[in-house]
Amino acid sequence: MYRIILFLLLVALAASGAAWLADQPGEVLFPWAGGLAHVTLLEFATAFGTAVVAAMFGWTILRALWRLPEKIRRANRERRHARGRHAITQGLLAIGHGDSSAARAHAEVARRHAAGDPLTLLLHAQSAQLDGNRGAAREAFQAMATREDTRLLGLRGLFIEAQRADDVGAAVAIAEEALKTSPSSTWASQAVLGFRCARGDWMGALAILENNLSSGLIDKETYRRQRGVLLTARALELETTDRDSARDVVMEAVKLAPTLVPAAVLSAKFQSEAHQIRRAMRLVETAWLAQPHPDLADAYAHVKLGDSARQRLVRIETLAAKMPGHLESALAVARAAIDATEFAKARAALAPHLEAPTQRVAMLMAEIERTEHGDSGRARAWTLRAVRALHDPVWTADGYVSATWRPVSPVSGRLDAFQWQTPVASLPSDKAAAIEPSPFEEAMLAPRREPVARLESGAAIESAAAPEVIPIEPVAAEPAPVAAQDNAPPAEIATEPVPAPMPAPQPSPDAPVAAPLFRARQDIPKVTPQNIPAVIPILRAPDDPGVDDEGGRDEFAEQIGPPASQAGGWRGFLSRWGS
Repeated sequence: MYRIILFLLLVALAASGAAWLADQPGEVLFPWAGGLAHVTLLEFATAFGTAVVAAMFGWTILRALWRLPEKIRRANRERRHARGRHAITQGLLAIGHGDSSAARAHAEVARRHAAGDPLTLLLHAQSAQLDGNRGAAREAFQAMATREDTRLLGLRGLFIEAQRADDVGAAVAIAEEALKTSPSSTWASQAVLGFRCARGDWMGALAILENNLSSGLIDKETYRRQRGVLLTARALELETTDRDSARDVVMEAVKLAPTLVPAAVLSAKFQSEAHQIRRAMRLVETAWLAQPHPDLADAYAHVKLGDSARQRLVRIETLAAKMPGHLESALAVARAAIDATEFAKARAALAPHLEAPTQRVAMLMAEIERTEHGDSGRARAWTLRAVRALHDPVWTADGYVSATWRPVSPVSGRLDAFQWQTPVASLPSDKAAAIEPSPFEEAMLAPRREPVARLESGAAIESAAAPEVIPIEPVAAEPAPVAAQDNAPPAEIATEPVPAPMPAPQPSPDAPVAAPLFRARQDIPKVTPQNIPAVIPILRAPDDPGVDDEGGRDEFAEQIGPPASQAGGWRGFLSRWGS
């Protein structure tokens, strides 16, 4: 809008100026061809304006012609750059969907048209990585590292290639160089921190942690937690060499991370040695409320040196009351009760977890059976059940299972990665159990039967807790057929008949019957065999020489030496047959 107003103002000014010149009298004289030229003021102004406009127009044409080659070169350069950018875009898309041949072709086009573009080097490096050409990828990343604008990206690529080649020294050097170039680089700080923790350089790791805090990579809460983890690792390292320094370090660690289990256990141990019993118990209770752990229970039980097993049991029951119903509480009470020979309390603590026991629950039940009753059968059954039982929580990080706590994950190098949890491999699934309970297990783990109490009159009275017993009438045993022998005596040999066994006396219906030791199975019907062949009783085995009718021999008169062995096989059979 303001441009239109300005244009109208200029037109009005030009018209006013022309009207003013037309109203002015007089002439303009200037020499021309040896004489004087007379023109009016309006004609002179018109001619002068025309000359200025023509000069400006001519200068514009000359300047355009002068700049025409530069414009042509710039247009060609922009066209090539556009083609290169298009090739880079298509090449990165090809890398994204895994087309290595198309990525390589686009990389060549990008090199021809946009060789100076940093994305061209990135495209070459990633296409080489996709093809598996590590040498070409390393060269591309080295070229990127020499440029100021792509230095950090090139160092990142070289770091990844060093990791793939398992060159730990080169990876550490590259990460430290990247951290010097950019202190706020997240990947470089994490890599250097992980490498220093892996070497046990806890002071160097603490320096990196301070740099992360000052660079704004982590917040204050994360800094306190990670510093507590590093101080705990240093205290565990100094525990056997410099206990005074370890005590100071771990006390600082437990202030920064009061719920860290290793820090609470170690600090409680040092406080217990210094006879600071209440303070040690408070440290363990704080960590227990956040995460119950068997090491915390053990430290709480032995917080006061010299206590008896029953005193430790009372203390553990106090700790378990703070987390009622938790598995670790039940396991801690059961362990202390077994040590105090309070087996009833141990069974009561483990009873809610016997339907789906974990391995530690099953092993504690096996120990109870072995210690309380000396029942090796039931103990073995519980041990077998522990093989198929659920896994207990362990220290895990990135799928790696460790028997002890570690400050850094060995898989990813992440600090404070280990958590006390059930490993992924033992989580429940929709598949059925691979191993079914064995009959031995079911028989051994069946409830115990109460002993039968007998009165003086001979009547058997069972305990009220015992199940009802159904008396089973005795069944006469059927004679089993005897396999024919090749050395049996001829059938014509007369033998004395064997008297039939006396029938068993039938019990009186009014008299109580004692519970049988073994019950007859009801699921297998008894089938009486038909056509039982006649059985010839053998008075003496065919190969039994019998008792010598001669008088007894003097054992001292016999010849001392190895007895003559009897021939076996067909030769022995023929020798016996002939005799």
